[in-house]
Amino acid sequence: MKTLILGLGNPIRCDDGVGNQVAKSLEKRISSPEVKVIEADTSGFGLLDFLQNFDRAIIIDAIQTPQGEVGQIHRLSLEDLAIPSQPVLTHGVDLPTAIKFGQELGLPLPQEIVIFAVEVEDTITFSEECTPKVKKTIPKLVRLVLQELGPG
Repeated sequence: MKTLILGLGNPIRCDDGVGNQVAKSLEKRISSPEVKVIEADTSGFGLLDFLQNFDRAIIIDAIQTPQGEVGQIHRLSLEDLAIPSQPVLTHGVDLPTAIKFGQELGLPLPQEIVIFAVEVEDTITFSEECTPKVKKTIPKLVRLVLQELGPG
C-alpha cells in the first residue's frame, strides 16, 4: 500500500512545527519504498498536490481546541472534522473541503486518511523549538505513526 506521511506546519513558529519535527524523525526510521515522508508548510488546496497517487495518507499537524490540553494527541479521520456548509475563500480552505473538491475533480486521492493532531500552546512565537509539553509528545507521535503503518 503506497502511503504518504505528511508532517504539516510552519517550522519557525514554535509548536506549529510539530508535524515537521515528527516527519524529520520518521524520515530517519522509515526505509520502505512504499512510504514517502514529506514536510510541508501548506494548507487548503495546496495539500492536494501532495496527496495525489497515494492509497493512504497519515497527516501530523498542530491543533488548538477549546477543551484541549497541551500535548494531548488526537487520532482523527476526515469525518471527525467539520465540513463547512458555506463557501470559503481559497486561503481559508480546510482539509475536508479540499479533499471533497479534489474528489469532485476526480483526482487520485487516498482512500484512507488518518490525522494525528497534537494540542499545542504557542503557534505565534518565532522559534524552531516546540514548547516543552509539545516537544515531549514527539517520540509518542513517532511511535503512533509507526504503529499505524503496521508491520513492515
